[in-house]
Amino acid sequence: MTQKGSMKPVKKKKTEEPELEPLCCCEYIDRNGEKNHVATCLCDCQDLDEGCDRWITCKSLQPETCERIMDTISDRLRIPWLRGAKKVNISIIPPLVLLPVFLHVASWHFLLGVVVLTSLPVLALWYYYLTHRRKEQTLFFLSLGLFSLGYMYYVFLQEVVPKGRVGPVQLAVLTCGLFLILLALHRAKKNPGYLSNPASGDRSLSSSQLECLSRKGQEKTKGFPGADMSGSLNNRTTKDDPKGSSRMPAGSPTKAKEDWCAKCQLVRPARAWHCRICGICVRRMDHHCVWINSCVGESNHQAFILALLIFLLTSVYGITLTLDTICRDRSVFTALFYCPGVYANYSSALSFTCVWYSVIITAGMAYIFLIQLINISYNVTEREVQQALRQKTGRRLLCGLIVDTG
Repeated sequence: MTQKGSMKPVKKKKTEEPELEPLCCCEYIDRNGEKNHVATCLCDCQDLDEGCDRWITCKSLQPETCERIMDTISDRLRIPWLRGAKKVNISIIPPLVLLPVFLHVASWHFLLGVVVLTSLPVLALWYYYLTHRRKEQTLFFLSLGLFSLGYMYYVFLQEVVPKGRVGPVQLAVLTCGLFLILLALHRAKKNPGYLSNPASGDRSLSSSQLECLSRKGQEKTKGFPGADMSGSLNNRTTKDDPKGSSRMPAGSPTKAKEDWCAKCQLVRPARAWHCRICGICVRRMDHHCVWINSCVGESNHQAFILALLIFLLTSVYGITLTLDTICRDRSVFTALFYCPGVYANYSSALSFTCVWYSVIITAGMAYIFLIQLINISYNVTEREVQQALRQKTGRRLLCGLIVDTG
């Protein structure tokens, strides 16, 4: 018999896992976890084949089939890149293709310009309400805004500057305004003030501190209107979490004007809110802006206002320079509505169409800027305004521009 001390432990052989082969520039791992190639993007798509067959035979498509087709297209839409093909967000592409086409068609005739320039805002609003209802993130409006800036600047350089009415100083001022817009947008897209879960941080409260905070919260909220027996305040709506944005359970830390987020598992400070599109709580959340594809909150509100202001000044300056070039000896306001002979050549017609497109975009941004200034002067956020209107506790003043939240 062998003694226990003389027994040598048996070493288990490690099973060597097979190393994955590196991807070439045109290969990628699809949503099913399989290796695929960019060249096979049109192969083995049963949902697309079924959709085409039903469309040819004039049969209706099921909504689930359309969603599967869009998921397949977005998964296979990639560009070759180092160490594997990169996925391209499908919502970026429509503005890059449709905007130049629409503007060139609108410059053919005055009536075409009226139809196209009227339909563009309608289509944009329809797509906004479609994505807003589904609570989905989209890069469509960010792509549209950035590409509109670049394309308007390109048309200005190609069609307006060669006519000799724009000096180098004016061109430099317009170019600086464009770069300042991009810098302000970059700053506005940064962290708007996301709230992190305190349980995941290094500093966490002990159980005795939690009980102490709970007792203090109950003492402060005792007799306070809207407070329940556990000390939590029912001062917010729960529309964004219909199932379980439950109030804070008994024994949890609470203070006046604080709220518990069941999704982020944290206590929100006053005026913070959970964004259903970003999926995270934001300090002093104003609204979710589709033009920057991010929330506007405590940390980026000033940069957002600055970006709007610089855009308005730069856009008005560019519109003035363009109208002064293609409609000489007329005031800006008169040339905007009456510029005879502007459709005589294609260059001036395209410039005039881009001017009206810029006017529509500028008017929309001016409305947003005005609403922001009014809200700041009343010390309310856009979310608080909309909440007061939904709860019918606010009243509209000055044709709805001002909302008294009470």
